[in-house]
Amino acid sequence: MENAPVLYHPVTIGTLVLPGNIFLAPVAGYSDKSFRSICVDWGADFTYTEMVSSEAYVRSSAKTETLITRAHNEKRYAVQIFGANPEYMAETAIRILEKYEPQCIDINAGCPMPKITKTGAGSALMRNPEKLYSVVHAVTEAIAARGAAVPVTVKIRSGWSHNELTWKDSALAAVEAGASAITLHPRTCAQCYSGTSDWDILAQLAALMEGRIPVFGSGDLFTPESARNMLMSTGCAGVMFARGAMGNPFIFRQTKELLRTGSYKEISAADKIKTARKELEQLCKEVGEEKACRDMRKRFAAYTKGIDGGAKLREQLVRASSVKDYEIILQAV
Repeated sequence: MENAPVLYHPVTIGTLVLPGNIFLAPVAGYSDKSFRSICVDWGADFTYTEMVSSEAYVRSSAKTETLITRAHNEKRYAVQIFGANPEYMAETAIRILEKYEPQCIDINAGCPMPKITKTGAGSALMRNPEKLYSVVHAVTEAIAARGAAVPVTVKIRSGWSHNELTWKDSALAAVEAGASAITLHPRTCAQCYSGTSDWDILAQLAALMEGRIPVFGSGDLFTPESARNMLMSTGCAGVMFARGAMGNPFIFRQTKELLRTGSYKEISAADKIKTARKELEQLCKEVGEEKACRDMRKRFAAYTKGIDGGAKLREQLVRASSVKDYEIILQAV
């Protein structure tokens, strides 16, 4: 195995050098500051905020501001923005850089949700690579004009549908416009999250961009082994965990262990509950006890999968309304 590739390694995105290549993807409604912080605790090399609406940000939406704040332990993070108006996207990027100083601005050209695509944003940009070019170019030019050495990256899908596989044209347009990296989730917009992602397309894109920019992969990554398989079979520069990290931030440490040593340690029930409690505590500080306890119901449900007596716990956890409720339910774990 002397010539086996080194799968866990540093990554360079424009002027940004990251210590490793195992990332937390932007996950709408999930990758808030509290969860990102937990993922950093468990080894995520880079984290992305959930997507921020450029339209809402230009209107100074207070809710939008809460999506962007850096966690206390995030030495490096990216803010993902979405929209179809190049001027709004450029203004949003500059205002975010000036206020929050993220290490990267990521442009969403992959979200399949109708409320996003009907505005011409998200995956809808892949139906019009020229428009995608305009958006990326506006953002990169605005950042360069301010003298900021902050890379712009783009997340795409394989296309709008199986009859419109525009990943190649979209990726080339993004890179020509100044993107420093591309992340590909190789499903179509029409697939949403159904079926399976086509890693062959990811391999083709990685080969196309070899020597130019790094290509990162996402899609169907639910275990450390799946991450290893994606890296080995596609040649992508790194992987992003999305749904696979929900209730399982441990996957970052385990994946790094697997890539480095060939095996990894299982996580004890005690560590799972301890981590969930820490996330609840941080979320309470961020959004208040009432909302945090409501939001953590689904997160605790995910954390307790695979734990002995987990089903009974989940029956109770879905009704928890206060920190005290959670403590009472979890005291026997």
